[in-house]
Amino acid sequence: MRRFWEDEVTRLFVRSLLKNIVERKARKLERLKVLDLGCGSGDGYDLLMGVTAKDPGIYEYSVEVINETVLGKYVGIDLNEDLLVQARELYGNNEKISFQHGDFSDGLPIRDESFDIYFSSFGTFSHNHDKQTVNLLRDIALHSEKDAIVICDWLGRYSYEWQELWTKDQGYETFMDYRISYIYSPEERLTADIQSFPLRLLSSTEAMRIIGDASMLSGVEIKVQRCFDRSIFVGRHMDTAEYNKYCPPIRQSVNSLLEPNLRTNLETLIIDYMPRPGFDQQNKFLEGFSMCWNTLVQHTMDFLADYQDGSVPEDDLAEFVNFYPEPLKHAVKSMRKVINATGELPGDARANIVEPQLAYALRKLEMEMQQGMAVGHGLVCILEINK
Repeated sequence: MRRFWEDEVTRLFVRSLLKNIVERKARKLERLKVLDLGCGSGDGYDLLMGVTAKDPGIYEYSVEVINETVLGKYVGIDLNEDLLVQARELYGNNEKISFQHGDFSDGLPIRDESFDIYFSSFGTFSHNHDKQTVNLLRDIALHSEKDAIVICDWLGRYSYEWQELWTKDQGYETFMDYRISYIYSPEERLTADIQSFPLRLLSSTEAMRIIGDASMLSGVEIKVQRCFDRSIFVGRHMDTAEYNKYCPPIRQSVNSLLEPNLRTNLETLIIDYMPRPGFDQQNKFLEGFSMCWNTLVQHTMDFLADYQDGSVPEDDLAEFVNFYPEPLKHAVKSMRKVINATGELPGDARANIVEPQLAYALRKLEMEMQQGMAVGHGLVCILEINK
């Protein structure tokens, strides 16, 4: 999930802006400088260096937007010394990469050097109170390179994972006690000493307010290029159901889809969404999305059941598919093509081709149907500094 869904969704949303900034730097004969805020053990480096160009030809070997030649410097900042030690062990042999102990709760810790990309991942900004984030974005706007990109990442206020914590009042900062229980098995959770810490749950409205305040304080335009929901129905706490007893372990099932030589019971992917009264907008989207998700899974099961003589019968694609939302219609037709194209290949085509493609089809469905409503595990905002 982390490698093939969550990181890849972020890559696909940011790649056009990254491509633009890389081209601008190249025209000026300059290389890219990146500051990773809350770098942990360096996962952000892999994420950004794994961004690929849009629609590369299948004959091309190197398709990365940022390669070692383009990159001039990558600096990671984190409070956790243990994670910094891990990061240095992993990347210490690369002289372009460095990791420093730093605290960005009181603003930008590096102000004597400007960067082109300010990056955070997986809820990093949720460690801050809103005023701290405003000050951080203000400092970035003041000290960044012209046309720098900022990638902000919070926990979504209205994720189904913590539906019990939903609240309508956005006039105060809502924090949750976020437990790292998903690293334990259900049996171990009963006795384990589980680490927890407060994390801010943020709506899209609150994110716009924070960004607007930072722009006003800095006197620099901070332009919102895109906000998107990441990991709808597939976040880590779907499997624990600690904050919503109705959560099915969907993340576990999607991980199974992506596991080589392992067949998945596709029925475990079905979501029985339970709405929470009083949240009409969120319920309408999440229920509609769950119906599209379930429909794609059901069609895939039907295609597999009906596969015969090298193909799925043409009449198995019912006429009502044409009335589906466009992303669902495309996904259903794509899965039929995949099954028809791979059904007779040697080896376990279902486990190694069909199931991973179903995971990618579900991921694409999420990307095309999400509306940046803070209904996923993560709410990500991509900003551009216009000086």
